[in-house]
Amino acid sequence: MKLDVFEYSNKGGRSYNEDSAGWNFEDGKGVFIVADGLGGHSFGELASQCAVSTIIGGWQGIGDDPKAMITAAVKNANDSILELQKQKNTMMKSTLAMLALENGRIAIANSGDSRVYCFHNNELTACTEDHSVAYKKYKAGEITRDMLATDEDQSRLLRSLGGTDRFEPDVREMPYQYTAGDAFLLCSDGAWEYLRDDEILIDLFKAEDARQWAELLLLRIMGRINGENDNLSLITVRLEA
Repeated sequence: MKLDVFEYSNKGGRSYNEDSAGWNFEDGKGVFIVADGLGGHSFGELASQCAVSTIIGGWQGIGDDPKAMITAAVKNANDSILELQKQKNTMMKSTLAMLALENGRIAIANSGDSRVYCFHNNELTACTEDHSVAYKKYKAGEITRDMLATDEDQSRLLRSLGGTDRFEPDVREMPYQYTAGDAFLLCSDGAWEYLRDDEILIDLFKAEDARQWAELLLLRIMGRINGENDNLSLITVRLEA
């Protein structure tokens, strides 16, 4: 099975890019991460880079207990960010969206409002739930899903890396094994807030590879931003025979 991956990150309308993205796949074990730094003045960039590099650098695979393995990896990243805070004497945090693939198995994790989408058996699934006040309002029926991106509480996060508590990820192992034709999208809020789920699926069907899928999504985003948009990052992954 062939793995096709495309990674993209852009500062958008901001002065600097605090998003980070990265991935690694070898010996049947893969990990893919998008992180959105919080802190301003480039310190968020340090936090997101720390999260990505720490997890990828120490990744040992899903193992027999995906929740324990991923939670331990995220805790290690959180500890590294806390150490950075001491060194820089400033607060910095980061969201995390993570995909782990291992010998057919799929595990998803997130902390904050960066997302993972899975395409399997001709169906696209939003595999993560945002840790934000706006998402709580959506779950309570106060707003619709399409209103999340513009809700006044969308940026009020309830969980993120860079604290002594409320950093633990939600971890989910998918109830099926990945196969040729499956695809995955990881993205920061600067990307998903301009996209509908059906548009993500339409562009996947149009695309011939992971790069084109990302480019089609980015064309939609670029047509909707106003020049003051947030950093935006995404990783597209396609599995081919």
